[in-house]
Amino acid sequence: MAPTANTGQARTIEEAVAYAVGHRIRIEALSILNEGTASPNEIAKSIDEGVSKVGHHIKELAESGCIELVGTAQRRGATEHFYRAIERPFISDEEARELPPETRREFAALILQAIMAEGLSALANAKMDEDDDIWMSWRSLDLDADGRRELSALQAETYSRIEEIEARSTTRLVELGEQGKSTVVAAMAFERSRPGRPSGDSLASPRELAAIAR
Repeated sequence: MAPTANTGQARTIEEAVAYAVGHRIRIEALSILNEGTASPNEIAKSIDEGVSKVGHHIKELAESGCIELVGTAQRRGATEHFYRAIERPFISDEEARELPPETRREFAALILQAIMAEGLSALANAKMDEDDDIWMSWRSLDLDADGRRELSALQAETYSRIEEIEARSTTRLVELGEQGKSTVVAAMAFERSRPGRPSGDSLASPRELAAIAR
């Protein structure tokens, strides 16, 4: 990670991700840069904010390692800088298992950053309010080694089916000459930072919970 402008100290990966989604302008900028390349000037126009304010946030995102500079261009006698979200290639499960821990951590952080930015941006822009097809859910599971492998295989299969759905949808859109809705699809499975059910006398037992439900 590059040193931050304010402290001269490097942000950890966790701090960089938290910083990236800690302000509305950074959230919107990341959502735009997840799609492709843009300059602070273009982002400012898109979100109706001042160029200097957006430029400050873009500079901080770049110094935190959340986005990267991909080129410059001369515009009206000034140099315009173009950025995009940090990109990582798709890798297989086998390749992922061979990655060193620090690289796995970077991959996970970038994916979480993108999902959080896209989700918060959609929420702030009321895209989730009236979407009848929205699907959001999460839960924690207690799984053994075989269960973890089964879940991983299911998610890999689901990813393949998602690609098939996209291909069929693209064909229909081309045939009809229509524009599709940009849709974020995310799936994750990871070991929780703490047990799913903390111990303690104040917690109800499964039997007690069943009685409450009745």
